[in-house]
Amino acid sequence: MSGEIKALIFDVFGSVVDWRSGIIREGEAVGRRLGIDADWAAFADGWRSLYQPAMQRIRDGGRGFVKLDVLHRENLVEMLEKFGIDGLTEAGIDDFNLAWHKLDPWPDSVEGLTRLKSKYIIATQSNGNVALMVNMAKRAGLPWDVILGAEVVGHYKPQPQSYLNACDMLGLAASQVMMAAAHNADLVAASECGLRTAFFARNDNGPGQTTDLAAEHDFDCVASDIIDLARQLGC
Repeated sequence: MSGEIKALIFDVFGSVVDWRSGIIREGEAVGRRLGIDADWAAFADGWRSLYQPAMQRIRDGGRGFVKLDVLHRENLVEMLEKFGIDGLTEAGIDDFNLAWHKLDPWPDSVEGLTRLKSKYIIATQSNGNVALMVNMAKRAGLPWDVILGAEVVGHYKPQPQSYLNACDMLGLAASQVMMAAAHNADLVAASECGLRTAFFARNDNGPGQTTDLAAEHDFDCVASDIIDLARQLGC
């Protein structure tokens, strides 16, 4: 199988980086600056819960495409209002929104990606916009060959063109590209477009996580983490 694959494209939020801990950390820092005490874990989970509905309005055609930084900021304003946090200036809100640019990688991510990079093209296939992905990669040491994803291809996952346009940009057939993620639905959508698939579980996304605890479909690879995926693919 590995001989047919030329590139791996990765979901990032939750799969390569730990979004929840990073958002909680930034929230706590904001709380210290403002002198307020909030349930920042609940805040992080609430902010993340607005992610899919915001993108769905674009997928459904109810809104033109805007990059994820815009959606994140709108959702942040909603969460600040919900939690009664009103001490941030517009610049302060902008700065808080950059929390998504500063997420930490899971412990295996950098080594696993580096090993895969020795043999394959590795790219993001995230709903995150280019600036977000680049800033995150520079801070976390993520060794991507190229940044792909929603802003680049003009579609939010799991729309088929988000996967197919990424393959086209790499000059590869869908069957030569493997989508790697910790999200079953993401991989099912990619598989329906003809891509190969690799699942690795991330079971540390908070006490409310009830899905994606294990592979639920017959994916091409099921790994324990990205290092194990690299090993399975001969890296």
